[in-house]
Amino acid sequence: MLIKNRKRFWTGLLFGLSFLVVLMLIFSPVFNGKNGLQFADASFNMLAKGSSYFIPKVAKEVEPFTGKLFSATVKLEKADDAARTAKLFTQAGATVEIKQSTLKLGGDLGVVLKSALKDSDAMYKNNGKAVSERYGYDEMKVMKDWWLALSAIEKGMKKEKNIEGAKAVSEVNKKAIEPAYNFYKIDAQKVSEHAVLLTGLLLFYVLYTMWWGYGIFYTFEGVGLNMKKSKIKKEV
Repeated sequence: MLIKNRKRFWTGLLFGLSFLVVLMLIFSPVFNGKNGLQFADASFNMLAKGSSYFIPKVAKEVEPFTGKLFSATVKLEKADDAARTAKLFTQAGATVEIKQSTLKLGGDLGVVLKSALKDSDAMYKNNGKAVSERYGYDEMKVMKDWWLALSAIEKGMKKEKNIEGAKAVSEVNKKAIEPAYNFYKIDAQKVSEHAVLLTGLLLFYVLYTMWWGYGIFYTFEGVGLNMKKSKIKKEV
């Protein structure tokens, strides 16, 4: 291979080799038993959870619905799903009628939503034991059952043009149940307390990407492969 620019070639080769060395370190368990990707993923998850605690705000938004009655029909896939979900609404003081995999529900919308928020708050704080003991089955299934039932209730309210009720139910699902489920057993961390870590991870990601790009660029330039901008000449 003919090297036309030794300085550029060896610079590019050094960039490429050092990139691969760092890549090997990233995939090694050197961060408290985790590799670099696992460490970064865990860090971002903790920071994301710390920025996703909307339950107190949602609790204030659903407060006006206390005393407002609702009725809904919820169709689930299996009879077992209906039996489990019935426990959630019975515990919240709602009336429940089970017919195979279908539930007919009625009760105080605000009280039901507050019950879902109570479970979400416990899950967000990684206290799943309190949730499982309340209903007698796995806490993750509890949250999934809440989500499915409330989604069906929201859909029914939209058909009935009950926009305010549907919005309140949607807020509980999106801002309480979903974060509580997705971030369960992850420790929450505030971004403000880990600004240096977050900045460092993002900066490293940008620089590391450029690192490989410059390695290829200098190596190719060293062997005489250059990129030039060509001008299009107009024909007279």
